[in-house]
Amino acid sequence: MRYYKTRNMVTEACKKNHVTVNGLVAKPSKEVFPTDKITFRKDQITQIITVLDIPENRVGAKLVDIYRRNDTPAEAYQHLELLKLSKEHYRKNGTGRPTKKDRRDIDEFGNEIITDDDTK
Repeated sequence: MRYYKTRNMVTEACKKNHVTVNGLVAKPSKEVFPTDKITFRKDQITQIITVLDIPENRVGAKLVDIYRRNDTPAEAYQHLELLKLSKEHYRKNGTGRPTKKDRRDIDEFGNEIITDDDTK
């Protein structure tokens, strides 16, 4: 048997108390039942999954959606899209580190903000 240094991603999240089942922190061996709500954080979104049914045997990834329902609010996904757009707007992917000129421009932009005290 091969020894792997990295653990299963879900097991790791459970050990760090990042996964809850019905509001209670879950251990990796926690047994779930239909109507249980599983909450976890993924990609800066708090995901909420409701267990609809438990399959008798292991199933493929395409069939998993039959046994669960995603109850994550739509606003969470919109917030993620805004985060992606803001990062992309600031600097395009693959352009590398900011140059000295870019950094100076960013610093100047921050200094140009006018407060209410400056207008008096």
